[in-house]
Amino acid sequence: MADKQISLPAKLINGGIAGLIGVTCVFPIDLAKTRLQNQQNGSRLYTSMSDCLIKTIRSEGYFGMYRGAAVNLTLVTPEKAIKLAANDLFRHHLSKDGKLTLFKEMLAGCGAGTCQVIVTTPMEMLKIQLQDAGRLAAQRKLMPETVAAGTVETKSPTAMQLTRELLREKGIAGLYKGLGATLLRDVPFSIIYFPLFANLNNLGKRGADGPAPFYVSFISGCLAGSTAAVAVNPVDVIKTRLQSLNRGSTEDVYSGVTDCIRKIMRNEGPSAFLKGAYCRALVIAPLFGIAQVVYFLGVGEFILSFLPKKDN
Repeated sequence: MADKQISLPAKLINGGIAGLIGVTCVFPIDLAKTRLQNQQNGSRLYTSMSDCLIKTIRSEGYFGMYRGAAVNLTLVTPEKAIKLAANDLFRHHLSKDGKLTLFKEMLAGCGAGTCQVIVTTPMEMLKIQLQDAGRLAAQRKLMPETVAAGTVETKSPTAMQLTRELLREKGIAGLYKGLGATLLRDVPFSIIYFPLFANLNNLGKRGADGPAPFYVSFISGCLAGSTAAVAVNPVDVIKTRLQSLNRGSTEDVYSGVTDCIRKIMRNEGPSAFLKGAYCRALVIAPLFGIAQVVYFLGVGEFILSFLPKKDN
């Protein structure tokens, strides 16, 4: 069991596969979340998640719901792999000196959340621009009063075009805009998620040392994921707003986290911080439920078992 606990390549494979499967299943809901969070008072195009998805299909077609999916599918593999593997690695090292207390579980989650932002921040930066492009295009057609005079409609850029433009204009810092807000979201998320999952999963274990059935791991992942997602949603709204480069003429521009909080409170009220919360819960719950099932099944270990073993 000890070897399995510290098999970093297997954990990286498990995290990557879980991320790919999860994102493919829930990406349209994630797109609705981004668009709901980005619309401000005076430019409300969508009334709910279902309204957003219906209008997206009508104006952009079925594949409009997967705008930005290529970026997410490409980068979610290293992102989820780093997050899940780092947590396991930190838990393993923190448990060497004795029982893994709740504080140590939270510390491991904190380390995992901090590590993942290396990939998460540029991934979210690009994904948000691509996801929100359809909202802005629809605003130009349906709500022309929200578009600045003289604005020319342009074709939506690709992820590569966005990357080149950001690197040319702002350097590597352009891809890491909103890093502080991403840390404020992902570190608390991991501090809540990983200990909560571990303790829920332990409730369904067969005996003191036996593993929990896969369905218990799935349900535990879903419950822990949705709880953590809703808890950090206010910071996710701030992060989405800060990372959005294009806006309607009536929408606020923010200089930083505190400026964003102040303007949202003043212009939209505290309820704005819960925009897209149920969408985010619907995205995160199956994403992490699937991740835990992949871990339970040991997919990474199974794949690595086909590789030739080194002689000791």
